[in-house]
Amino acid sequence: MLSFFGRLLAKTPKEEIPTMKKFLIVGLGNIGPKYHNTRHNIGFKILDFLAEKEGLTFESQKLGDIATYKFKGRTFILLKPSTYMNLSGKAVNYWLQKEKVPLEHLLVITDDLNLAFGTIRVKTKGSDGGHNGLKDIQAQLGTTAYNRFRFGISDAFSKGRQVDYVLGEWEEEENKMLPERLEKSAEVIRSFGTAGINNTMNTFNGK
Repeated sequence: MLSFFGRLLAKTPKEEIPTMKKFLIVGLGNIGPKYHNTRHNIGFKILDFLAEKEGLTFESQKLGDIATYKFKGRTFILLKPSTYMNLSGKAVNYWLQKEKVPLEHLLVITDDLNLAFGTIRVKTKGSDGGHNGLKDIQAQLGTTAYNRFRFGISDAFSKGRQVDYVLGEWEEEENKMLPERLEKSAEVIRSFGTAGINNTMNTFNGK
């Protein structure tokens, strides 16, 4: 008969994290140095900021770079897909399944041309708005009902220059304002996991 100590040893050696305390935070972007500081890569930039601030290291794994952030009893799995923007859904779907994260615990961070620079808008669902990353996530998940965190990059481009604009780098003035906006974005992520989506929307939308 197993002793109490023996029964403890017989349990699964790796501690399982309850699914209700796990969150998948996906920052959208394109891989490679030439895209590093572009507007379209704000999702990567926000996760990089949070990781650096908390002393986290991203590791290259299947379909993306992963870092794990623990905060107030929650586990945040930070994902930067390595599939390029247009195929982001493949990475999102894979890591949702692998980590058994409930769909309502997914938060996708993306740039938004329809919002003024630095404006934060968190939503529980919506259209892809012509964004190829969101379009692929919708196709892979089979739903538009997933949480997204839109970061405004404004629409200060002339007709026919949209691609150049989103793949262009931040202006000097924007770079000066980004640190405060990145700090606020990190707060959004923490709030999403600890206070819930509705409180997060009420607290941060339009801020």
